[in-house]
Amino acid sequence: MSSSTFKTWLDAARPKTLPLAVACILCGSAVAAKTGHFSILLTALALITALLLQILSNLANDYGDAVKGTDNDARLGPKRAMQQGLVTPQTMKKAMALNVCLIVTVGAALVLSAFDNATDIVSFIGLGALAILAAICYTVGNKPYGYQGLGDLSVLIFFGWLGVAGTYYLQAGTLDSAVLLPATACGLLAVGVLNINNLRDIDNDQACGKFTLVVRMGAEWGRTYHLVLLVTAYLCFALFALLEHTGITGWLFTLSLPLAVKHGSAVLVSQDGESLRPMMGDMVKVAILTNVLFAAGILLH
Repeated sequence: MSSSTFKTWLDAARPKTLPLAVACILCGSAVAAKTGHFSILLTALALITALLLQILSNLANDYGDAVKGTDNDARLGPKRAMQQGLVTPQTMKKAMALNVCLIVTVGAALVLSAFDNATDIVSFIGLGALAILAAICYTVGNKPYGYQGLGDLSVLIFFGWLGVAGTYYLQAGTLDSAVLLPATACGLLAVGVLNINNLRDIDNDQACGKFTLVVRMGAEWGRTYHLVLLVTAYLCFALFALLEHTGITGWLFTLSLPLAVKHGSAVLVSQDGESLRPMMGDMVKVAILTNVLFAAGILLH
């Protein structure tokens, strides 16, 4: 593989989004460790599976938005591989198929390493299949759910509830209701990243028939919605710290508050998509830093 080809596929995988997949596994594993359940093997396999699913979603989005014409010169986001003509539709399909094979292989190893009873094995195989479908169908198909305003809910489910709580269950073999608080918080921060993306490209998405949640609610409500996501995420982390008596280290996540406040204020006064361009990176930093600090605080308790 030439260096240019490698760079093309590296860009198509969108490495700047991958830490979001790491965050949910990190949070779930930290809470599992807090309860005396932790496996480095299961954490590693879960992490690889999550990263592969995120890459699959990014490749599928590259394909789906290019085919539907949403990736055009009016879009403000980074230019994608198919949009630039660097990858053909057929090649992108093959890359997606290869990625699915890798997910199935690593996912099977994860499930079989974690469980020895048929019910859990079948259940997690079903969840894995659902995750693969969700990654592809966000923008691919005749009626992709990302074009119907359901992307935010999907991100909350897969980067929050299933990502965090699922990782916890894989290691603990049971589900503690308290884990749903950091799971929700982690998911909401990931939704915040998607929301910035959709706010940035709201005009082009609407013109192309991509009716994201922000397109449906409008830019003004979309900015207010962004603040609600941030505030609710921090409240969920705080409620977990209170209910679980995590001590002072359990509040380490609040160290990211100044960055979140600065980011939220900037989003609230933003005037157009162009002004939101640099805020995508800021939101990713808020999400990753908050989750890492939360996990560190739990482990240090």
